[in-house]
Amino acid sequence: MPASDTVGPMQSREQHHDVVVVGGGLAGVSAAVAAARLGSSVALVTNRPVLGGNASSEIRVWVVGATAHGTQRFARENGIMGELFLENQYRNPQGNAIYWDQVVLDLVRAEPNVHLHLNTDVRTVRTSDEDGAPRITSVTGWTMGSEIETTFTAPVFLDCTGDGLVGALAGAEYRIGREGRDEHGEEWAPAQADDELLGSSLFFSTHDTGRPEKFVPPSIAVDLATTPILANRAIRTGDNGCNYWWIEWGGELDTVTENEHIRDELWGVVYGIWDHIKNSGQFDADTLTLDWVGAIPGKREYRRFVGDHTLTQQDLLEQRTFPDTVAFGGWSIDLHPVEGVYAETAGAQQRYTDGTYDIPFRSLYSANVRNLLVAGRNISASHVAFGSTRVMATCSTQGQAAGTAAHLVARHGTTPRQLGTEHIGMLQQTLLREDAPLVGVRADDASDLARRARITASSELTTIDTTPWATDDRFELDRDVAVVLPADPGLGTIRIRTEADEPTALTVELWTTGKPQNYAPIDQVATHTAHVGVGADEAVVDLAYTPDMPCNAVVVVRRAAGVRLVLTDGHPYGVLALRSRTADDEHFDDHIPEEADQPVTDWEARALRGRSFAITAAGVTDAWRASRVTDGYQRPFGGPHMWSSEAGAGATLTLDWAEPVDVHEVRIIWNDDVDADLINLHHHRTPWDAVPTLARDYRVDVCVEGTWQTVADVEANRHRHRVHDVPRVRTTALRIVVTATNGSPFVTASAVKVS
Repeated sequence: MPASDTVGPMQSREQHHDVVVVGGGLAGVSAAVAAARLGSSVALVTNRPVLGGNASSEIRVWVVGATAHGTQRFARENGIMGELFLENQYRNPQGNAIYWDQVVLDLVRAEPNVHLHLNTDVRTVRTSDEDGAPRITSVTGWTMGSEIETTFTAPVFLDCTGDGLVGALAGAEYRIGREGRDEHGEEWAPAQADDELLGSSLFFSTHDTGRPEKFVPPSIAVDLATTPILANRAIRTGDNGCNYWWIEWGGELDTVTENEHIRDELWGVVYGIWDHIKNSGQFDADTLTLDWVGAIPGKREYRRFVGDHTLTQQDLLEQRTFPDTVAFGGWSIDLHPVEGVYAETAGAQQRYTDGTYDIPFRSLYSANVRNLLVAGRNISASHVAFGSTRVMATCSTQGQAAGTAAHLVARHGTTPRQLGTEHIGMLQQTLLREDAPLVGVRADDASDLARRARITASSELTTIDTTPWATDDRFELDRDVAVVLPADPGLGTIRIRTEADEPTALTVELWTTGKPQNYAPIDQVATHTAHVGVGADEAVVDLAYTPDMPCNAVVVVRRAAGVRLVLTDGHPYGVLALRSRTADDEHFDDHIPEEADQPVTDWEARALRGRSFAITAAGVTDAWRASRVTDGYQRPFGGPHMWSSEAGAGATLTLDWAEPVDVHEVRIIWNDDVDADLINLHHHRTPWDAVPTLARDYRVDVCVEGTWQTVADVEANRHRHRVHDVPRVRTTALRIVVTATNGSPFVTASAVKVS
């Protein structure tokens, strides 16, 4: 039990836990929940009254991550961050920042092993010397408004504060500012190291009252006419909140010690922008009013701790594979001018990787403090790489990895470095068991009974055919297009439905994606010619492609005047239509010039999401076999890696064992469409509350002495990872019977695990 000593009106308390997490942003929340679910007693300590950090209603930055607003494909985070996305989608489709606070709080409150301390500011850290390296023994925090001082002890600590104060006080090595180009050989680094940072932002929101509303600017309002803002930034009345991400300043200052100064300057800019909208006469804003202005700057950058590996620009852009990968990212390397809103240049410079990239465990612990793990914007990354790893959904993936590691460190009495060098397989497999966000790592749990079962299904999708969903819509082939298809085991003759004004020779090319996590044409394999006739016809090409191992292939159809392709309004999961960008296409963000030669932006998927071209591939595909639920991959990676039924109402998946087994737990990872870009606030609306590909109504049956008995019965499911604790039973067969999805004609599941 916590000890309590009263000294006058102030109380001093001590608490001991297995894990102490300082910082209540999404990295800290994910770390605390991950460790608690595995059985650790966790203190989650944060100096704010609400959880979520920059995503909270106090600051209101939307949560972005590897999807990069739909630029990357099949990249949305699963794991704890995925749970938050799915729950928020159901409870808060309008993107209410207050509701989002409660979604995050409910996640934490659901874990009895998490001891939450809001409004508690940690400013004292005690260490001991162990073999010449510091080890944290305790941290002490003051709970504002409660007159309580609490000292927390534990064998392992996590600094998820963003600013990195806990680690700094413990003596952890860190960097502030930009490395010089020679240090890591990064093209985007400056010639010489400096102290420049990304600045902080302050947001506002408005609404229409339906009647005239005046605005009298306060004395701090900046006159925009005296700044470069009007010439270099786009101001629109319909924008709110993160649409004004470019209201940024403070990169030339110390973003911590000068935080109050930065806030005051940003207040002046916000009120100056609103004065311009309301009173310049250039906008239809008569009935608009402000309903909220932030009071806490959303910080982007401060300390970055030094780990055993520093992520660099090359690590990201080359998508280097790490043996100790524990998380992933995909947001662009996103760097902003140090002058922020007053810059004469664009608001950001961005470079995208070809797909997702690995984050190694060696970047998530301190190189010199023996029992300190880190997660969030303070991980071991160069300034350039940090430009991508800093976004909150990516920080959450780091948090789940670091929290899982903290549990194992405490449980086994080891250190983060020893865990990463001697037991990385244990960490990765523990993460995969909890459906944490890893790409390209196979689950390999010897105790998983499902791996020993013969797996069959009432139906399997064995053909690639989008024509059942053909519509009357046509795509004018005035630009290049492409379709990503699983080549498993290969691709033979394909047929693409066309309409043409005159006989035309179409150029059809076969490409690969370079790496299994990519979904754009990277390496060309072959070029073919298909002749199509006038009117309705088909482009027929024999690709004759059999890769060394199953992979995604990209069929590219080059532009041809007077030719149209038949569009569909559906397709099997993993089939993806792309269109090439043209100079006339609108930019996704007016404030960001697009870099050339970026496959994921040169080939856009967002505009054709949910649609495809009417195409068939001859032969049988193994991409959606029932056995895929035990192939070890829990996300698409060089193919869908999931079971899919044929289109229809419901399906059954059956596991049979040659000898009886004892079953007490069934874990199912349903397909939650990680290609769908979900957002917590107000970037865009998604038209459904529950992801259509998820199984909605299903049951789990076991066969006992020849009779099927139901051990779990679920209705209205909206979750990806379902863990069913069942009464221990001896059986030779188990089946999962799906009677309805949330809208998809296919029943799809990524993994089934039995113990």
